[in-house]
Amino acid sequence: MKNPEAGKGEKAEETQYSSSDRVPDQSSPSGSEMAAASAMDSVAASALRSVLQRVHQAADRCGRRSDRIRVVAVSKTKPVSLLRQVYDAGHRCFGENYVQELVEKAPQLPDDIEWHFIGNLQSNKVKPLINGVPNLAMVETVDDEKIANHLDRIVGSIGRKPLRVMVQVNTSGEESKHGVDPAGCVELAKHVTLGCPNLEFSGLMTIGMLDYTSTPENFKMLAKCRSDVCKALGIAEEHCDLSMGMSGDFELAIEMGSTNVRIGSTIFGAREYPKKQSN
Repeated sequence: MKNPEAGKGEKAEETQYSSSDRVPDQSSPSGSEMAAASAMDSVAASALRSVLQRVHQAADRCGRRSDRIRVVAVSKTKPVSLLRQVYDAGHRCFGENYVQELVEKAPQLPDDIEWHFIGNLQSNKVKPLINGVPNLAMVETVDDEKIANHLDRIVGSIGRKPLRVMVQVNTSGEESKHGVDPAGCVELAKHVTLGCPNLEFSGLMTIGMLDYTSTPENFKMLAKCRSDVCKALGIAEEHCDLSMGMSGDFELAIEMGSTNVRIGSTIFGAREYPKKQSN
């Protein structure tokens, strides 16, 4: 798997933009507000470079190639202007947790972005997501056959290319977490592979415990699930992504085999929730 993002030993992609490519201002900010926004944007671009360097170093420590590790810049609650600065720094892979937020942001940004949906996906949100984001590259959170079937049906109905998906596994056993039980991941992966022609099984995803107390065990469990799934499907493990690791533990995740890390606050800063979000 190749990682299209800049950094980590690759050259940044340089793109020239016309004025029509830029997102129009939604208000008329004061000089101080514009200066603060510019400073924040600069911080985000610098933070991205720092994250990519840390990914490279973590890969070096375990003898892995950093260009085989995808960095998903998770931008939930952040304004389009901030995403655009990270895009202009060369990054192309972004993630969102909420359907409504992704559907609103995607049309305002270049269509060469690879969007990953990484939040819990409800059946009634599948059609708006698929129809509203033509450049949706992956859904990382398929956790039962019902949502897999719904995605398969909607993707097939609009005639787009097969959608890459990951099976989300609840490796921590927390009731508050979404995801299939580890014992059920093989059957769900089989269902996606054999029963959903408009989906492309791409790997497994997990979210570790917030206090990181069992993070190594969670990551080991996901790696074991991958071995079981690959054996059952007859595919090589290098063809099955492991999406694990976020801002607080992505370096450990890389050292334990992650090929897809989801980095939010370390790039974009602490999240702001002006009002309750609905998926």
